[in-house]
Amino acid sequence: MAKKKKEQQVEAVGALPENAHILGAGEVVQQRITETMEINFMPYAMSVIMSRAIPEIDGFKPAHRKLLYTMYKMGLLTGARSKSANIVGRTMQLNPHGDAAIYETMVRLSRGYEALLHPFVDSKGNFGKAYSRDMVWAASRYTEAKLDPICSELFAEIDKDTVDFVDNYDSTMQEPTLLPVTFPTILANPTTGIAVGMASSICSFNLRELCETTIALIRDETADPMDTLKAPDFIGGGKLIYDRAAMEEIYRTGRGSFKVRARYAYDKKNNCIDVTEIPPTTTSEAIIEKIIERIKAGSIKEISDIRDETDKSGLKITIDLKRGIDPDKLMQKLYKMTTLEDSFSCNFNVLIAGAPRTLGVADLLLEWIAYRTDCVKRRVFFDLTKAKEKLHLLRGLEKILLDIDKAIKIVRETEEESEVVPNLMIGFRIDEQQAEYVAEIKLRHLNREYILKRLSDLQELEKKVQELEDILASKSKVRRILVDELRRVSQKYGKDRRTEILYEVELAEEEHVEEVPVYPVTLFFTEQGYFKKITPQSLRMSAEHKLKEGDRILRAVETDNRAELLFFTNRQQVYKSRACDFDDTKASVLGDYVASKLQMDDGEVPLYMAVTSDYGGYMLYFFENGKAAKVPLSAFQTKTNRKKLVKAISDKSPVAVFRQIAEDTELVIVSSSGRMLLFATGAIAPKTTKDTAGVAVMTLKKGQRVLEVRDYTQGMFQKPYRYRTKNLPAAGALPSAEDAGEQMSLL
Repeated sequence: MAKKKKEQQVEAVGALPENAHILGAGEVVQQRITETMEINFMPYAMSVIMSRAIPEIDGFKPAHRKLLYTMYKMGLLTGARSKSANIVGRTMQLNPHGDAAIYETMVRLSRGYEALLHPFVDSKGNFGKAYSRDMVWAASRYTEAKLDPICSELFAEIDKDTVDFVDNYDSTMQEPTLLPVTFPTILANPTTGIAVGMASSICSFNLRELCETTIALIRDETADPMDTLKAPDFIGGGKLIYDRAAMEEIYRTGRGSFKVRARYAYDKKNNCIDVTEIPPTTTSEAIIEKIIERIKAGSIKEISDIRDETDKSGLKITIDLKRGIDPDKLMQKLYKMTTLEDSFSCNFNVLIAGAPRTLGVADLLLEWIAYRTDCVKRRVFFDLTKAKEKLHLLRGLEKILLDIDKAIKIVRETEEESEVVPNLMIGFRIDEQQAEYVAEIKLRHLNREYILKRLSDLQELEKKVQELEDILASKSKVRRILVDELRRVSQKYGKDRRTEILYEVELAEEEHVEEVPVYPVTLFFTEQGYFKKITPQSLRMSAEHKLKEGDRILRAVETDNRAELLFFTNRQQVYKSRACDFDDTKASVLGDYVASKLQMDDGEVPLYMAVTSDYGGYMLYFFENGKAAKVPLSAFQTKTNRKKLVKAISDKSPVAVFRQIAEDTELVIVSSSGRMLLFATGAIAPKTTKDTAGVAVMTLKKGQRVLEVRDYTQGMFQKPYRYRTKNLPAAGALPSAEDAGEQMSLL
């Protein structure tokens, strides 16, 4: 039945117009996920890895290679510039991925964009800037471009069978699989790419140092690249913070990171800092936004204004300073807080013989040497073949020289044109190629003078053939060719380093300590989470506090402006801050709402404020279930500048009372049943684990809970021994009649 129904569907489909219905459309088909991945996803992933994102040993991705080769075929290596739109349109014959993607590729290779240490496109017009996020390049119809002179090192031998060619996507023309580059472009310019499941991030190196290192490896494969290749070099300059161990790891494995910081100059006349070079991983807009964000958060108070003054002369970020600020100390602070100092992560992932491999500097250069050696051998073999062919033809011509009249007679007396070549072969004992060459000579050239001129370089040609054969047979001669080419490239295109290297001896700088003004203050914290910092003078002028309806002051602490604050919340978290982070205020204002000021989570409110200058003493948590926890305040001290500590309080039971103590003392716990327990905090062992559940202190019956904790003072009870206990936990005692009256007066 199922088969018959299927046949009926096929007949019905056949009766419909073409493309009116697709058999099986809309049906749910069960398929193993592994089959789906293999059939649908794996080809896509392989295409991205092999044909999109990962560079090959010649230093280019397919998109780069297709664009540059198209420009070379357009004659843009030596000719005048052409409109970018024309170049993009022609490139689509090799790269059918849309004009926008091709134009963006050309922009990133251009001199105007300033992303490459050695750009390959000589641009004219607005090509944007790599160091700016908002400076967008002009449309392709407005800009012009040609190949930069250094591209002659990419294409000089491409017509001598040095690399393989393949058909383009529609088999209408051919394109090279690689370019026969005469220097290691793979490390001469930065390259980044994100594929599927892998990525590539290659930094650029100085061309002179790179050529010198490659020459050293050609001569000795065990040479250490660090002896000649000092450190990466970037078009944007900056200062590279040199870490020997980290650099050795990058050179050895191809993975690791290093830091680059901005270069600046202090303008004493205008009291401002001019930043002129930034790390390659950031933009001027990102830096300015981060500084403004820090200023608004109160972390940076030394800056009065910041603006972008970039113009045609180059990048410039101007930072105006407040009076009396040390510019060097401020920059040390900005290096830590912003991307004025940023890390460059290296991942030298390159396609080698069609397979992705992550290689160190030495291994990568050795792979390039092997590739370039093959290119040179193929070029020499090509030249040798051409020289041998020419030599062979000239030797046939040499035989004609012995009797020119005989050659003329053979041609004249041959009745059919097709018989001319065979008759010349028989008459002079030469092969078909030589006979064809002789037969094609014009009649006016069949004279002794012409033939002698052609034969004059016969001896030199024989010498050339011998030299080419010797090169193919000698590894040392091939290596000498590579060395000579690298020296020529280094001398012709080498540039001085742009990125300055800061060695460890130059980094011996004092840890920056923010200058915080010191003066006495009184800190107030209310039940509804408001905070006030008031100076003694302001407090004397007006001591009456303005509070929200139903609010009351929980803590009032006399300290100084350098004090550190810990705010304990209802979400078992602690937020760290400093008194200097809050503005001075007056008693007549509500103050700062702590939850908003410290950007607490939604629904999170502060319950208690601890104040410290040395993290001495203890925090006591009294839970509603009768347990108490004693945690040294030093447990909240962090080496890093963390603002939020999670899981800082146990969540086993709600906290009834927080209490900060400088040293052990005596306290009175009051339960909901009215019982009171007098005990010494020294009886509770301190725990360094912040979220400890504590130990049982007060025994409670079902439905009872801890209400409050009071400081014990001499004379609080008529008979204190009634409320004391030798062992914990204890139930405490109900207050006597005289104590009950006393306690009511305290309330």
